[in-house]
Amino acid sequence: MDHLMQLFPALSKNEMQRLTEWAVLLREWNEKINLISRKDIEHLESRHLAPCLAITNHLQLMQGARVMDVGTGGGFPGLIMAICYPQAQFTLVDSIGKKVAVVQDIAERLGLRNVVARQARAESIQREFDFITGRAVKNLPEYFSWIKGNLRRGQRNSLPNGVLYWKGGDLAAEYAAIGIEPRRRIDLQAELKDPYFADKYILHFDARDVPRARVPNPQ
Repeated sequence: MDHLMQLFPALSKNEMQRLTEWAVLLREWNEKINLISRKDIEHLESRHLAPCLAITNHLQLMQGARVMDVGTGGGFPGLIMAICYPQAQFTLVDSIGKKVAVVQDIAERLGLRNVVARQARAESIQREFDFITGRAVKNLPEYFSWIKGNLRRGQRNSLPNGVLYWKGGDLAAEYAAIGIEPRRRIDLQAELKDPYFADKYILHFDARDVPRARVPNPQ
């Protein structure tokens, strides 16, 4: 964790302690449910925690900001962000009940009162959020078809309201399919000083752009 403290100086000692406890609990659960591949779990901090934390160098959230993490899985990035932004409210959504149970258990054991975990499809959530997050859940056209009705326009945080999406590779075809491009692209290789993250990014789409996206609704 010492390396992470150098990369993310804005994190408090209390937050780093909770992240350390989170890693213990995640490994404990991973023995029971395959949240991360057995081979990859040894890289939990460097390949899974670090890229989620990268957003803390770019985003400050105001008191009461609302964030929905769609396809949260084991809580990436939603649970990690909830630790780092205790002033904000997080709704973590996944359609798989076992994964929702894991997130709920870890949140409770860490004493996170700003987390609600729900087993649901994103389309069923009837609420607007300042930010919607996801980590390589689906291709962008399908993902946007799920969440485009849940974004609140505006800006009272350090970035305009919108989508924060962790994804890699050549995304030109996906941008063309949704009809928009991100306003900002955070290069994780540069951010984390790790060649493992070559061509991997955090994409920020402004909520004002999303309603204009030409998103096909998958059957």
